[in-house]
Amino acid sequence: MNRFPILLLFTLPVVVLTSGCFGPKKPKPNPAIAAETEESFRQRWVARRIAELQAGPNAPDGRKAREIAVKEFAEKYGFTSAGKGVQP
Repeated sequence: MNRFPILLLFTLPVVVLTSGCFGPKKPKPNPAIAAETEESFRQRWVARRIAELQAGPNAPDGRKAREIAVKEFAEKYGFTSAGKGVQP
């Protein structure tokens, strides 16, 4: 009796069923990437808004401009975690 067909009969289902289990694993994505992105956006938006406020004709001083910008960000983007955690 030939051993090759019997060996193939038993090993082929094992190889087919476990083909995806032994390969390299995908790295898990960083769960904090959304929070980091939102915080980076908040910082850039506030900095841009401060510059806009100070360039206007009735330019407030730096602290007042920052307070206004942070308040506007919280009102406009309050649905984000960066908008909810804003502290003037």
